[in-house]
Amino acid sequence: MMSKHDPDPALLAKAETLTEALPYMQRYAGKTFVVKYGGHAMGDPELARDFAEDVVLMKAVGINPVVVHGGGPQIGAMLKQLGVESSFVDGLRVTDAETAKVAEMVLSGAINKELVNWIGQAGGRAVGISGKDDGFVTATKVLRTRKDPDSNIEQAVDLGFVGEPSKVDRTLLDTISAAGMIPVIAPIAIGEDGSTYNINADTMAGAIAAALGAARLFLLTDVPGVLDKSGELLTDLDPAKIVGLQADGTISGGMIPKLETCLNAVQGGVDAAVILDGRVPHAMLLEIFTRRGAGTLVRL
Repeated sequence: MMSKHDPDPALLAKAETLTEALPYMQRYAGKTFVVKYGGHAMGDPELARDFAEDVVLMKAVGINPVVVHGGGPQIGAMLKQLGVESSFVDGLRVTDAETAKVAEMVLSGAINKELVNWIGQAGGRAVGISGKDDGFVTATKVLRTRKDPDSNIEQAVDLGFVGEPSKVDRTLLDTISAAGMIPVIAPIAIGEDGSTYNINADTMAGAIAAALGAARLFLLTDVPGVLDKSGELLTDLDPAKIVGLQADGTISGGMIPKLETCLNAVQGGVDAAVILDGRVPHAMLLEIFTRRGAGTLVRL
């Protein structure tokens, strides 16, 4: 029989949660986690607040979080508002000089500073930058080809100012993290030709994670992770499994480039990459600090 002096079961459960998290905190103290923040979580104030709290908690327990954010829907909305037409090739926006300016305005301006503000409100210290700052990311122009449906001949497609990271200098990020602050990065960089390039946020996050030798790369998405044919979550994948799942059609569409980013990151020195549902409150904390995990983990 419980007496009035017995502890509240809800409080005991909280204490047990903290003790379960302890070995994970010890394991990850001093490690770097790169988080790609995107999807619907960006447009929902409640989820944005949860995300900011998660990142601040990571920093408080000795992890060095580095945030890279996207902004495709917001760029699309601003282009529409300004009456600028845009088209896509293989999921990448064809970016002329006008579109590139709008993309930088939305990414480096509006979204970046809003995220810095959310982290500040959660009690953290964040600095908003893009790959242009200190030239820490160098971009090269993305080259794409596609087959002409009539002749079946490969044709080069010019995507304009769409780039991919060719070089990452970690000095600036190390300086910010060592000063107790959280870098929040917009996926914009300068090419060796001096032009400004818009970079896919997943690709940017993967390149930065590899350059930092991160313990984890998190890609926050609008799906629970990689699902098998019966809709069940696949919690652990390696390169061989991914090839098999792609061959039998289990993995298709937008999940293919995400898994390519994960594979490139782990092959580039990241311990593991995780595809997570950003719509689930505190999904990152569940993945990091509990035995159960919450997404699809990719490692060699």
